[in-house]
Amino acid sequence: MAIVPVLIPSPFLGPAVWAPVASALRSDFGVTAAVPPPPDPAAPSPAAVLAAIEKGLPESDDLVLVPHSNAGLYVPALVTARPVRGAVFVDAVLPPARGVVPVAPAGLRDMLRDRVDPDGHLPPWTRWWPEESVAGLFPNAETRARVEAEQARLPFEYLTARVDLPDGWDAVSAGYLSFGDTYADEREDARARGWPVRTMLGGHLHMLRDPAGVAAEIMEIVTSF
Repeated sequence: MAIVPVLIPSPFLGPAVWAPVASALRSDFGVTAAVPPPPDPAAPSPAAVLAAIEKGLPESDDLVLVPHSNAGLYVPALVTARPVRGAVFVDAVLPPARGVVPVAPAGLRDMLRDRVDPDGHLPPWTRWWPEESVAGLFPNAETRARVEAEQARLPFEYLTARVDLPDGWDAVSAGYLSFGDTYADEREDARARGWPVRTMLGGHLHMLRDPAGVAAEIMEIVTSF
């Protein structure tokens, strides 16, 4: 299948979270994936995140957007700005069909509000959660070090921003791949929209533990478009 998957990491992380899946897509399916680099310096706003993703999109009419986590917020703008064959949300935020959506839920903002440094920046993403929860996300220390080296320290104001959604964006062919139940509500939303939905048992960074399996599930969804 002549597709170009665009593996979009969360703005809080970096390309290292998707590198093993990109390798698996190439070796197992002969598909070359693109992984947009993060903004430099770390994005202060949704507009900056969107601009960085757009800049990293290949010139192709066969793009399949594959956002992870918070990157799901940017699919609506991307599918209306460029020719896109489809999208596969991977344990990601799934925006509603229209309206305005907050970058982060109130509970997450409240949890992190008192952990902002004097310059107004959030701690690195892996420090948001208890160590016993974070350690199991990684297959080994080397992988964790690569991912943590790319973490972006975004300003707290990023979490308070809102993203406008273009009407009709969800007419694009799309599917949802969840890792466990962290995004169970989004998974059920996708199912209610009639999208193909797959679930793998694992943590939020399961693409690091089973890249070949994740690549296969992404391709399975894409073939159903």
